[in-house]
Amino acid sequence: KTIVVAVENAYPPFNSIDQATGKGAGWDYDAVTEICKRLNCVPEFKEAAWDGIFPAMQAGEFDMLADGVTFTEERAKIVSFSTPYVEVNQYLLVRADETRTVEEMKADANAKIGTQIGTTNEIAAKEYFTGKEIQSFEDFGAAVLALKSSDIDGVVIDNIAAAGFMKENEGAFKLAGQIATGETLAFVFPPNSDLTDAVNAALADMTADGTLEQLNKKWGLIP
Repeated sequence: KTIVVAVENAYPPFNSIDQATGKGAGWDYDAVTEICKRLNCVPEFKEAAWDGIFPAMQAGEFDMLADGVTFTEERAKIVSFSTPYVEVNQYLLVRADETRTVEEMKADANAKIGTQIGTTNEIAAKEYFTGKEIQSFEDFGAAVLALKSSDIDGVVIDNIAAAGFMKENEGAFKLAGQIATGETLAFVFPPNSDLTDAVNAALADMTADGTLEQLNKKWGLIP
């Protein structure tokens, strides 16, 4: 059975286009391929924009969303989530030559902060940097580009994705500090999808036999 899996292809190390091959690569590709091996399904990865992805999932346009998605009670009202596969914290990504701490940037009226639209990062950014106008980009790649070209001074992002962008841009960025904690990432399915339980069973097996830990280490989700 073929399952259609939505990915952004703009969120390393979860999913991005490998410049060498022009193909999609990342933790999501490896993990979903492994899950399908165990469930006897064939993944068909389809690029989808983040904006509007939850209504699309709710309507069943895709069988599964693999995009380093944070579980929230709010989202769980309209879509189904798998068991979490990793825990993340939110940080402020800055240019390598930035001297200000997170606290100093919060106090600096001129500091410009960016993030991705419709994410828990956006919520955290607005909560932490109260009174600041947060610039929300279509994807994190665009936010990171704006940071690189000094249009903004910091990007609120999960530690794992931050590490992905730091790896892609050797020596260009660093973390200024943590701003929020304790979120979990999971796969997303349309409401009442049969896939949810099946994927959970595969994830449990992958946890038990060490495959999940291997994948998490390979892509830098855990040290």
